Amino acid sequence: MDLFEYQGKQYFARYDIAVSPGDVAYTVDEAVAAAEMAGYPVVVKAQVQVGGRGKAGGIKLADNADEVRLHAGSILGMDIKGHTVKRVWVEHASDIAKEYYASYSLDRAAKKHLLMLSAAGGIEIETVALENPEAIVLLHIDPVDGISLDAARAAAVDAHIDAQAVDGVAVMLVALYRCFTEGDCDLAEINPLILRPDGGVHALDAKVSLDNNAAFRHPEWDEFRATEELDEREQLARSHDLQYIGLDGTVGIIANGAGLAMSTLDVVNQVGGSAANFLDIGGGANADMMAAALEVINFDQNVASILINIFGGITRGEEVANGIVEALGRVALRAPIVIRLDGTNAEQGREILANAGIPASKLTSKPTMLEAARAAVAIANATAIADEHGTQNRSN
Repeated sequence: MDLFEYQGKQYFARYDIAVSPGDVAYTVDEAVAAAEMAGYPVVVKAQVQVGGRGKAGGIKLADNADEVRLHAGSILGMDIKGHTVKRVWVEHASDIAKEYYASYSLDRAAKKHLLMLSAAGGIEIETVALENPEAIVLLHIDPVDGISLDAARAAAVDAHIDAQAVDGVAVMLVALYRCFTEGDCDLAEINPLILRPDGGVHALDAKVSLDNNAAFRHPEWDEFRATEELDEREQLARSHDLQYIGLDGTVGIIANGAGLAMSTLDVVNQVGGSAANFLDIGGGANADMMAAALEVINFDQNVASILINIFGGITRGEEVANGIVEALGRVALRAPIVIRLDGTNAEQGREILANAGIPASKLTSKPTMLEAARAAVAIANATAIADEHGTQNRSN
């Protein structure tokens, strides 16, 4: 669950991470009240879960109430990359001497937490990694040991953090790690982490992603969940208890297991396609789950082919096959299915599909993930070409 900036800052504050004073506002009058509380000058910031707010005009400096009214009025309701601004964060404007970057995430391959720290803050870390990778310090942290103040200070020195900021950054890194671990975050990022002219260090921005698997430990997260902005596909998936993330491609993905689903997305990309989603039906998926997954995929108008990649363990092949047959009887799928079915009772599942009377134009079976991905991408690409020709014919 991704938090808005203001929620991330509120979350940081619970762990003694210094942030700018401010408040969230849903109306112009509330924005003025927040500015009066924070103290002028202030920054009015659009709250959307997408980058590029500044370039879109979603971040404005205000020196008085009239300017707050002007900026809040123009930002509220603004569309930023398809996201409508429903709230703004109004905070006291900070004087900035230097900008840094700091984050914690999980390195699954190393089975350790990962600190990323850089003296090049204020821009996307991906850009820094591409253009100046030596500017980023990567420090793996054993979850059993955590990070000490001395280790944090050493990382700050290695990252060439300014001498006057090293101690403050080290304290911040220890507090941020506590937020990351005790707060059950998948990601805790500060960009920029700023050094003020007075020598103080605090978080000027906050990017926090919470681990939904830990929600049972955090009933207070309900307030965050109430403000989640899901598209219609994600809302439908959640109603079926499906692990779904919407993407922008044309190949719908269904797999059993998060690792297999991620691998399927990678293979689709490798053979020249683009995934429309990530959808994990889990290790014990049954016919109802498969039918629900196909309904969600079918809802996405951009899907031109559906790739089902199942390696049966707990999930049994005949259950998957029965789910597909049931779904085809329940909804009129717009896109053809390509399936790779292997593992437990796979032969039985393939037999069920073969005897179901499903036309080859609606369902194709392939023996390997790579062959299935190539077939699904070929269908999606052919559909795109046909649609383009149809558009050109209509325009002529």
